[in-house]
Amino acid sequence: MKLDEISKVLEAQWLSDRTGCHDRIGAEVLSCHASDLMSDVLTSSGEGSLLLTGLTNAQVIRVAEVADFVAVCFVRGKKPQPETLQLARERGIPILVTPLSLYDASGRLYEKGLPGGHRAKEIPSWRARK
Repeated sequence: MKLDEISKVLEAQWLSDRTGCHDRIGAEVLSCHASDLMSDVLTSSGEGSLLLTGLTNAQVIRVAEVADFVAVCFVRGKKPQPETLQLARERGIPILVTPLSLYDASGRLYEKGLPGGHRAKEIPSWRARK
């Protein structure tokens, strides 16, 4: 799923200058992580993933960069702090804001077939849901 499609599904507003993030905007998003605990986010690979969070500080962008997330979407209509936006611009990380809750945003993406980050990699058959 592309970020443009994700933005429509989430009724999200772009806060990024899309030209500064062009390589990521066109990238395929393979999964989604939803968390407000950045320590949890750091324990898994964000490669190819979208990060949904209610945290708006600059630490979110640092975590997204280290974990190689494609983009960050802030939930509940929360606007990131100015320094957060500036850091995202400098790092070329697209930023979206959705009015949806973390739960509803996750549900909509799941319904459209975007798996959770833990499902992006192959799950042993004994752990897979039937």
